[in-house]
Amino acid sequence: MYVCMCHAVTEQRVREEIAAGASTPRQIAGGCRAGTDCGSCVRRIQAMLGHEGARPCPTARLAARLGLAAPTPIAAVTAVAGAAVEADREAAA
Repeated sequence: MYVCMCHAVTEQRVREEIAAGASTPRQIAGGCRAGTDCGSCVRRIQAMLGHEGARPCPTARLAARLGLAAPTPIAAVTAVAGAAVEADREAAA
């Protein structure tokens, strides 16, 4: 799946940059240019870094510093939304 449409950078390419030692979106951008054009992929790159054990998203660090609940990962939000859509379909049937 593509992470950066501007430069045709895939998730696999971003993972390769992380495996090679990149730990910030800027370092990933230096290796494959992802996030250097429109910037819409930077949050996805941050999420991938957090998932791979690298530096977490700044929003999560800020939430921890303020004693707030960490932001919900996008995968969890998507799963909940998908379950709600499925429930609506079953109710309508």
